[in-house]
Amino acid sequence: MRQRTLRPGQTTLDDWRAIWRGATPALDPACAPGVAAGAAAIAGILARGEPVYGINTGFGKLASIRIGDADLAALQRNIVLSHAVGVGAPMPVEVARLMMALKLASLAQGASGIAPATLAMLETMLQRGLIPVVPGQGSVGASGDLAPLAHMVAAMMGVGDIIDGGVIRPAAEALAAHGMAPVVLGPKEGLALLNGTQFSTAYALAGLFEAERLLQSALVTGALATDAARGSDTPFDPRIHALRRHQGQIEVAATLRTLMAGSAIRASHLVGDERVQDPYCLRCQPQVMGAVLTLLRQAAATLETEAAGVTDNPLIFPTADGGEALSGGNFHAEPVAFAADMIALALCEIGSLAERRIAMLIDPALSGLPAFLTPRPGLNSGFMMPQVTAAALVSENKQRATPASVDSIPTSANQEDHVSMAAHGARRLLEMAANTGAVLGIELLVTAQACDFHAPLRSSPPLEAARALLRGIVPHLDEDRHMSPDMAAATALVRNGQLAAAVAPLSLPIVG
Repeated sequence: MRQRTLRPGQTTLDDWRAIWRGATPALDPACAPGVAAGAAAIAGILARGEPVYGINTGFGKLASIRIGDADLAALQRNIVLSHAVGVGAPMPVEVARLMMALKLASLAQGASGIAPATLAMLETMLQRGLIPVVPGQGSVGASGDLAPLAHMVAAMMGVGDIIDGGVIRPAAEALAAHGMAPVVLGPKEGLALLNGTQFSTAYALAGLFEAERLLQSALVTGALATDAARGSDTPFDPRIHALRRHQGQIEVAATLRTLMAGSAIRASHLVGDERVQDPYCLRCQPQVMGAVLTLLRQAAATLETEAAGVTDNPLIFPTADGGEALSGGNFHAEPVAFAADMIALALCEIGSLAERRIAMLIDPALSGLPAFLTPRPGLNSGFMMPQVTAAALVSENKQRATPASVDSIPTSANQEDHVSMAAHGARRLLEMAANTGAVLGIELLVTAQACDFHAPLRSSPPLEAARALLRGIVPHLDEDRHMSPDMAAATALVRNGQLAAAVAPLSLPIVG
């Protein structure tokens, strides 16, 4: 089993990508002294007898109510159970794992006052694949992702359900099966565990990593579409893009040039082609996809910072006389909300441009190819309906891409009077990525079919490798057949990274 060492405060997007793809996180032992110091600071604060939010007071609007020492353990248990109010479908296991790992790295920085044993339990659950069942709805992205994180903590307490080896079991039963006792939370620990942006950040990171693969696949299908339409690679000339100076645009143009280099299809119409300019969906790929690349890199920078940070409240700082608790607002997920909105826009545009290329290739007036790319149109509908599906998915993504960060609604009796809606913004991304992936899968089918009509001319070696990958599982369409399995197979090549890998070297990383 792959393992990824987490260095709290120094985690990278490459770390989080590895965990998203299945690596098991393990804390760097060097964090242990800091965690112990944070726990000792909590003891020092309690010894002074001062009222400190989240340690010996109520929460939110109830912060002015002092809690006696005898009730401190009950206070932490109560905040978890009272806040576990999520609804809706459970988080995907992979996202829940990522959320737990993010919380682990945050707590391990020692500023949350977590006890070493509690932190160790969270790490052990991750390493043994004990993933809490966490409803996906109920967070407004401030004061932290309270409801979903409370469900995570409740499972640590033996309340709720846990997924163990793919099977949902009562949490207490699953813990017992692994020789683990439910955690008993000490002062501040319940609040430390359920306050923070880890739910929103996990979803946003997952969306980012899926968008990275989709962008790379879209460059392959876009280059193949350009060849299929007997389009020009002149718009990818480096001199054009150097004058505009956008780095993402420059890199995308270079990638498209590399993908098309050596194409016999392109060479066949370098002389005598009466067309002056191609449609925007071909000609403006560097400008559109370059902007997408730049936007995703901006979102990646924000999320890398967020994932390395500490986002609960109050934060604990050891001092000479025991420790100090500072109340602030690191739980407010506005940075994550903005990043999620950027990723949503990028996913929407990747699919939108691809759908226009699909529509162009099936239209004989635009492509010069048989209608709907079938040898016998009329008797056969060919790729008529896959384009309709692509249009439906693109339209759905447009609706989903409306920014979530501009919304807010007061909560907790107006104590929490501005919230980020980062959870909403991030949670939609995986569904948008699935839509975009399906559009690109359809484009892969369409472009391969279109290039078949140019035989015996062949495309470039990288693009022929992409076509060969597809043709290994989906044959040329001569007569109408059940199209859904073809679409599913092509989409899988896009989403699992095989398409981009087939044209290696295609190196256009967003992260890492």
